[in-house]
This record gives sequence, structure tokens and C-alpha cells, in this order.
Amino acid sequence: MNQHVILSPAINLALEEGKPIIALESTIISHGMPYPQNMETALSCERIARENGAEPATIAILEGRLCVGLTKKQIEYLGKKGQNVRKASRRDLPVLIARREDGATTVAATMIVAALAGIQVFATGGVGGVHRDAGKTMDISADLEELAQTPVAVVCAGAKSILDLGLTMEYLETKGVPVIGFQTDELPAFYTRESGYRVHDRADSPDDIAAIIRAQRTLGFPGGMLITNPIPRENALPRELIDSAICQALEDAREQGISGKDVTPFLLAGVMKKTSGLSLKANIQLVFNNVKLAAQIARALKG
Repeated sequence: MNQHVILSPAINLALEEGKPIIALESTIISHGMPYPQNMETALSCERIARENGAEPATIAILEGRLCVGLTKKQIEYLGKKGQNVRKASRRDLPVLIARREDGATTVAATMIVAALAGIQVFATGGVGGVHRDAGKTMDISADLEELAQTPVAVVCAGAKSILDLGLTMEYLETKGVPVIGFQTDELPAFYTRESGYRVHDRADSPDDIAAIIRAQRTLGFPGGMLITNPIPRENALPRELIDSAICQALEDAREQGISGKDVTPFLLAGVMKKTSGLSLKANIQLVFNNVKLAAQIARALKG
């Protein structure tokens, strides 16, 4: 085990006993929604994981330690501190460790820490990708590079709708990252079930996905894979509503000169405002749906 990784007693025991474990990120706590909704959502994710037979390992950097498995008190701390906690990707980990600071892990950082702890499956909401104006800005999420080099299977509801989904799929294909649709041939678009783009392949059961993960590992490939799980039909939002909200949020971002790592949270906040909070409700439900599937896959991997 890496010297910087701190396992909670529950995760340490689960690893020793070979029980299913899934990783959960902490950016959703600090940057995803306001307190106390963020804490309640994180605790609900952990409950859903356990109900589906997997031990949840919520991951964060606390006082420079890569913590795998958080207490309720630690989750509440991140929830209350909110956006004052640094949003941590791969590039931030050495700085946070050296300075013994706190960080909320993005998809990329969560994958890194999960891999260091020997956890193969990770549930999140949506991954980052290629931004719509990437031809000018070269704004491409570190999540995609991490998927190409870190052996963790990420269960998500597709890439965030604010992105260029076509270019995101092209980038993943170039990097050799399998994109597997769970019971679908089409890439889900986070708030909606359809995007107009096909996934690389389809899997209709957690057992099928587990078999693909095992095959990838036995081949010795260095990277992970993306498992896309459409938002439940009853929680999906109309595509026209989301597209309109995104276009307006993008225009607002251009007018206000928003750039870099501030773009995604700005756009998501704009979409939430323009949908009168419906996007946040959908976000929470799709995360719960992904946690359930991830736990089922983790169980199948142990079968």
C-alpha cells in the first residue's frame, strides 16, 4: 500500500476479507451542491452501496492524507467547508500532500487513489470530457487521460451534457478506452438518456461487465473503462430543455470570461438555475442509479 494512503477500518477489513468495494468521489460533496444536501446525498450513496452488497469507499485528501473511506464527521466537514476545499485532480495531489492540505477528489484523482488502494470499480455522476470550444482553448478534462492510464472501471451517466460529446467519444477511442453502454447502444447524455452517439459496445448485465473488466486486466492493458448507465426514465429531463439551458449558460460564460477549471462548475450552476433546480434533482437520482450498478458489478467481480 502506498505510504500516503489511509484506509478506514471498514475498507481495510473489506480488502482483507476480499469483499466487494466501490470508490466514491468527494467533489460532489464540496462542489456539487449546497450543505446539507451534499452531505445527505453522500451518505445516501454509501447506504445504497451497502444495500447492494458493496462497501463504499468515499475518497478525499484530508491534511495531506489520501483517505479511502470517510467517517460521517469527515463527510460533514467537507460538506460544510464546500467550495473552500480545493478541487483536486492528478496535478494537485503532490502539492496537497506536501502542504498537508485538504482536497476534494475529482474523477481523475479518485481513480488514482482507488487504484492505489486496489479498488477496481468507481461510481460517479458524469465524467469530464472535451469542451465545446476545445479547438480554440484545448480544454480537455484530465478525466479522459486518467481513463487511458489508470486501471479503474468508472460507472457514470455519460459525459456531462455541457461538453462536446462527439469529440469526447473520439478522444476515448484514440486512447483505447472501452465505452460500454449498460443495456443501451447509445451514449447517455447525463440529464437525458440519448445523445445521438453510439457507445463502443453494449453489456446487458453486471456479470457481462465484470467479465469485460477481467479480460482487460488479463490483457495487461494499463487503462480503465467507462461504463455508461442512462439516467432512469422517470428522472430524465427533456433534451430541448437541457440544450436550451446549456446554450444560455455557455453564452453567459463567454460574456463573463469564465475559463479553465471554473468553466464546468459555472455551467452546471447556470443549468441548474435555468431549469429551476430540476437538473440538480436529476443529478442526484442518476448518481444513486450509478452507485447501485457499480455495487452490482463489484459483487460480480468477486463471483
